[in-house]
Amino acid sequence: MTHTLQDPDIREPLFDFLEEKYGQIRILEEKQIGRSRADILMITLDSIFGIEIKSDADTYARLKSQIRDYDRYCDYNYIAAGTSHAQHIAEHVPDWWGIITVEMADSMMDFYVMREPKQNTKVKTAGKLALLWRPELARIQDRCRMPAYRQKSKKFVQQRILEKLSQEMINSEIITELMERDYTLIEGEIETFRKSRQK
Repeated sequence: MTHTLQDPDIREPLFDFLEEKYGQIRILEEKQIGRSRADILMITLDSIFGIEIKSDADTYARLKSQIRDYDRYCDYNYIAAGTSHAQHIAEHVPDWWGIITVEMADSMMDFYVMREPKQNTKVKTAGKLALLWRPELARIQDRCRMPAYRQKSKKFVQQRILEKLSQEMINSEIITELMERDYTLIEGEIETFRKSRQK
């Protein structure tokens, strides 16, 4: 009897598979990107990977809009597809998306890279910058010796960073911040930043 794979069945074993394949990585789950929620953002030492999970229980209903959003924010993208989707998944994603198939074999989760991802040419540096929180932007400004703009909006700061720094430098700084993001500290950092704006 074939086991119907659900999202929770796939997630944790997939993290282990990705770590084995890519080495040092940081996993961010359920991150808002545009109008979609990315199942996984995988941060490597030089790139942001978007990974959409399509379990056996999932449909393609929202996939078209999800692909559009992933392509705005991520350097590379994968779809991880359960057995029920494996034969047809390539018809539903662009040819620059990688495909990982997932199945249960001998009570073990088996992952197979059906297609490696190609660099996504649609990605926007502004989109990637929007993944960062205000204190993270402030650290980039500090490291790159930019004015603090503490009284200005997040959007204003993003625009100044885009204008003042090279794309290569911005990408490197984004990776640094996402790699080091600490969810246990960020609420305090945001509160400290808000108080500093009131001075």
